[in-house]
Amino acid sequence: MAKVIDVEQAAKIIATGGIVAYPTEAVYGLGCNPLNTLAVQAVLDLKSRPQDKGLILIAANWQQIEPFIAPVNEQQRQSVDATWPGPVTWVMPANDSCNPILTGGRSTIAVRITAHPLVIELCKRCGHALVSTSANTSGLPAITDTDELSFTFGSQLDGIVEGALGDQKKPSRIFDLQSGKQLR
Repeated sequence: MAKVIDVEQAAKIIATGGIVAYPTEAVYGLGCNPLNTLAVQAVLDLKSRPQDKGLILIAANWQQIEPFIAPVNEQQRQSVDATWPGPVTWVMPANDSCNPILTGGRSTIAVRITAHPLVIELCKRCGHALVSTSANTSGLPAITDTDELSFTFGSQLDGIVEGALGDQKKPSRIFDLQSGKQLR
């Protein structure tokens, strides 16, 4: 069974390559350092998620996503800023140095600036964006409580940050920055 930890402990675990679960706007998320390829692969393995699906990065602010995205123009920035911070994910062009394990081998990456206070604090303590994927086995419903987290993932998680989920009933909506179309 994974132990319950606080945000400070979670940030330390992430810094050393660990995986933590934490509440987001709608469901529990699994997170790790997106620059640690071994940790990212461990998240994919934990979920039984194919690498070609890519992952979402969650951040406290623009500065935390800028290392992963290509520059956006003013009109694109205004479109995104109208939805952030909040439960909206944008698929943006990835920068050339972005690890394909994050993008699923595509030229784009999914990113979100959260409005969830606990996740903001976690991203700030880590000093960078986090991989943030719904806590579930790929293809199954996302997990919304810590008992189910412990039952499903047990000691495979390095810790669970308990906290209130946001008021969203479904995982974040996803939009494509280039076309403006809603993808989910």
